[in-house]
Amino acid sequence: MSSESWPPPLKEWVARCLGQMTDANRAEAQAELRESIANAFAEKTLWTTDWAGVQLKSLMPKAPPVLNTLKRKMNDTPPMSKKAKKAAAQKRNDANLDFGDQAALNRRAERFQREHDIERQKSMRGQASLQANNQNAHLFNRISRSDSPSAFGTNPDDPEADPNVLDWDKYTIVGTNQELFKDYLRLTSEPKPETIRPYSVLQQTLVELKKRWKDKVSYNWICNQFKSLRQDLTVQRIKNEFTVQVYEIHARMALESSDMVEYNQCQATLKNLYDLGIPGKHEEFTAYRILMLLHGRNKSELNLYVGTLTPRQKRDPAVQHALQVQRAISMGNYHALFEMYFNAPNMGAYIMDYFIDRERTRALMTMTKAYRTITVCFIQNELGFESVSDTLKFLGTHGSAFFVNPNALDRDKTVECKSAAPQLAQIYEEKYRKVGIKGAI
Repeated sequence: MSSESWPPPLKEWVARCLGQMTDANRAEAQAELRESIANAFAEKTLWTTDWAGVQLKSLMPKAPPVLNTLKRKMNDTPPMSKKAKKAAAQKRNDANLDFGDQAALNRRAERFQREHDIERQKSMRGQASLQANNQNAHLFNRISRSDSPSAFGTNPDDPEADPNVLDWDKYTIVGTNQELFKDYLRLTSEPKPETIRPYSVLQQTLVELKKRWKDKVSYNWICNQFKSLRQDLTVQRIKNEFTVQVYEIHARMALESSDMVEYNQCQATLKNLYDLGIPGKHEEFTAYRILMLLHGRNKSELNLYVGTLTPRQKRDPAVQHALQVQRAISMGNYHALFEMYFNAPNMGAYIMDYFIDRERTRALMTMTKAYRTITVCFIQNELGFESVSDTLKFLGTHGSAFFVNPNALDRDKTVECKSAAPQLAQIYEEKYRKVGIKGAI
């Protein structure tokens, strides 16, 4: 869990809590802060909790100390067993011996002094970090920077910190480049702020890219610009609704341009962003994912994914269409399948284009087993071809152009099923038995 996925109310609450911490309660407050955020993340309520009304117990005013607290605590202690009494007595004896040893007292005093110095340094650096976070409120606050203490960052003064785990917050930057368009270059070194565009510039860039796409510019140029835009979002660790919008738009453009590599990369990132609870066109891309799993013929993953759908997702028209496509394919109902192919919502037909020829071949194999002869017009209507010429082209590329009347007009030709059936089976094995998906993740 990282701070870039936090909603703005949570950022403000964390900043307010850090400002209320003192040297006396800092350790306890940070532990309670970590626990509160971790619980909200586990319950997926980061975006729904009213953080303004959440109060840390460690930051509440405490009653003044009462004299003779030891006696009160002893009186309030419930009866202990013999083993517990014996263990407590042993601890008291050890403590008395420890305090009676002057060397132990000196070591304890030195350790307390070191801890006091560390907490004082943390307080000074924490104020500087809080001021910097307030200046970048449009981004997710980065309270875990390497030069400031954090509830989640790797701090050398933190005894629980793991030195073998990289502190990625150390490499988070805020760009200063003001250019709207920038070519994509794969990073081979640590990014520099002067080469990265800030959040406000990236928003303007997206508006201009959408205008250019409407003006029919080259997809290669648009794709290059979107990859550069995504890279600037990534290195600055920006994950919000704008990030989701960027990936959704690029995914649609990639589908329209038959670029499955970029589409699959966008789809994988969108799944992670949706899992964080960030709003977007979740149902639309849920339908796309179902169709992609149908394309890849990954039945086990498809069944698992469909089993995780919520009632709200199942009520969405696009998801319902994708589930109907799944049902038609599993039942071999090619008549219903090709009707849904022409009525696919959103951009579902672009994904269906990748497996529609495979399903046409399967359907034609079934038809050639059931009939002795089939007219070309019947095949056109049943398998969803737009014209007779497209139907004849498909028959020719799939080795089934065996006609009873080869000299007749194209729309009057009749396929001889006995000769076509074995050729279709061979083509299906060679061409469609294995599925290769470019850019699959």
